[in-house]
Amino acid sequence: MFKFKNKIIFAIIFGAILFFNFSVNAAQNSPPSKDSEWYWLTSNNKYSKYFAPDSVRVLKQAKTNNGKDIPTEIEAWTKTTYTYDGAKETIKNYEITNILPDPKVLSYSLALFKINPQTRTIQYAREDFYNAQNKILWSKTEGRVKEINSQAFDEDFYAAIVDEVFKQGEMDRKNAKDRWIDLWTFTDAKGNTTTVTADTTTFQLKGTNLILWQWQETKGADKKVTEIKFMKKALNLTQGTERMISGELWTLSNKRWNSFEDDYGGAYRMIKNDEPDYKGLVRLRAFVKSNISWVKRYAIS
Repeated sequence: MFKFKNKIIFAIIFGAILFFNFSVNAAQNSPPSKDSEWYWLTSNNKYSKYFAPDSVRVLKQAKTNNGKDIPTEIEAWTKTTYTYDGAKETIKNYEITNILPDPKVLSYSLALFKINPQTRTIQYAREDFYNAQNKILWSKTEGRVKEINSQAFDEDFYAAIVDEVFKQGEMDRKNAKDRWIDLWTFTDAKGNTTTVTADTTTFQLKGTNLILWQWQETKGADKKVTEIKFMKKALNLTQGTERMISGELWTLSNKRWNSFEDDYGGAYRMIKNDEPDYKGLVRLRAFVKSNISWVKRYAIS
């Protein structure tokens, strides 16, 4: 009888713990209350973006070799309000015209972000789309994981949320005049000029590899842009080699963005000292040496 009572007591306690954990998680995953303060980030003729600083939470951490805890997963709520054009564009992008045929109905949306700062990725864990009367019109969960770069709609959200945790100046670097640094410029015999710049907000040093995004733009002799390559690269600063991880290509003849692979199929190639790229290697080595705390700001090892 005594053992039976102990089992009942244990079951009750265990059930209470599960209920408590479920309640806490549900509360954390719930949108901020009406009294919560939304911090304005940016606006244009389509969207206004906000986030709730009080909703920022560290979900996972990893220990470095010296025992320091580094956040590896962050959660926070964001808010986006829409003009008519913004609502129309959003409905089209989400392919929900059959659900929301009239853009005037869509007023704002709330989104729960999950962020991995080591990979500069976010996931929309939950999105709720509202009308002006605060009624949910449509919801979506478990959105795809996407990487943040200069072309991402979510860049302001990412920078603000990560800054709340790390306080390393992610937003300042994003808005800095020297955010993009020149790597090299080369003009061929036909007068075509290629210029390459690198986005310092994306710099992360992993071992001897610098992970970064580059913008490569080519103009003809008439100064018109003929080709743009937007590339994520891994640059081995010690060996002087590089590889393209992913890339998007725009050409004047095609006038649309398409994914592409370089001639090396993602393999590392040696940067020769007589190539224009070598100037970029020297420039990046100097930047890393002078800004080591920035390029290792989220490093685990």
